[in-house]
Amino acid sequence: MIIIPARLASTRFPRKILADIGGLPMLIKTAQNAMKNDEVCVACDDESVLEVCKLHGVRAVMTSQSHQSGTDRCNEAAQILGLSDDEIIINIQADEPFLESHVIEALQGVMKRGAWMGSCAKRITQAQTLDPNLVKVVLNSANEAIYFSRSIIPYDRDYNLSRGKNAESKSTESSKVESKNAESKKADSSTIDSSAAESIASSAQYLGHLGVYGYSARSLKEFCALPSSTADSPLEHIEKLEQLRAIYHKKPIAMTIVATESVGIDTPEDLERALRLFGA
Repeated sequence: MIIIPARLASTRFPRKILADIGGLPMLIKTAQNAMKNDEVCVACDDESVLEVCKLHGVRAVMTSQSHQSGTDRCNEAAQILGLSDDEIIINIQADEPFLESHVIEALQGVMKRGAWMGSCAKRITQAQTLDPNLVKVVLNSANEAIYFSRSIIPYDRDYNLSRGKNAESKSTESSKVESKNAESKKADSSTIDSSAAESIASSAQYLGHLGVYGYSARSLKEFCALPSSTADSPLEHIEKLEQLRAIYHKKPIAMTIVATESVGIDTPEDLERALRLFGA
């Protein structure tokens, strides 16, 4: 079962889930795309969204407006639908209208192997790590998430140290005193060869998180029962990333790395880029 949590309010992009994509509301585009993989249900928080789903023949249920995350909304929908504890649930964000079928299949595979919770990541460039709207993730040797952040992770210390050294060298060329300081820094053991740093940076594996999650109905209930106040789950509230609730409470998130062109849509500018990219 695929559940799409559909919250109408959005701080950065008001009513974005109803934005037009190729003549269809974004939410409906996402739902129809997901139907290629499995049965779909939209978890709404507004009557207008429920009516849009009915108009387009998409199954939907009404959920509370008080949920603090999409996962909590999915859990209520699962209860309304009466899903068994062993049912695998895939949570796709309503702003992922271009998510490919093979991504969903990869996550379903992770969940069928017994993961408590799962999600997906894609390889991104170092330049893309600068975008706070693109969430980064680092993994351990078992391909489980260690941390998710809007900041750059991992931070390439040697590469950035080299860049700082080069910038400093350029700014001190006209001053003898500053030139001497630059020479002194070159001799410091903490610096590295700039060409080596560039090589390390070019081979670094940065991962961007995709807005798709997997759980069993049982583990979904367990996730939503975890303490989630600011005091009990501070990282979730600082980064505004619900998956950090699991990380903070030592729950494993199994990750699979996929090749995808899909882009999440967080701002009007994201939508414009996506429409150009996919010709929608």
